[in-house]
Amino acid sequence: MTSPAASPASAGASTPSKPVELPAHPRLSRLYRLQYEPVQTAWVLLYPEGMVKLSDSSAEILRRCNGQLSADEMSAELETLFSVQGIGPQVRDLLQEGVRRGWIV
Repeated sequence: MTSPAASPASAGASTPSKPVELPAHPRLSRLYRLQYEPVQTAWVLLYPEGMVKLSDSSAEILRRCNGQLSADEMSAELETLFSVQGIGPQVRDLLQEGVRRGWIV
C-alpha cells in the first residue's frame, strides 16, 4: 500500500496541522462524490468546483468512509486486505485532512 495521502500536486500541499477530532464513523460529505475515472486511470473526489485525483491508498481509505466503520475498523480492514501492519496513523492522518478540507463529516 502506498502513502494514503493524495499527492501534493493533485490535492494542494498543506503544512501539518493540529489533529482534528474524527467522527465516530466517518462518511463522505454529500458535496463530494468518489468515483473511478478511466480517463485519469485513477480514483477522484469530485465536488462542484473541481476534483482531487487520489492515490490508490487514499481511494481505498475514502471508499470505506460510508458512515458504518470507525477509523480503527477501516485500518484493520486495510491491514488485512493488504497484509500490512501499523497503518492506523496514516489512515487517521488522511481522515483528519479530509475533515479539515470538508470531504469527511
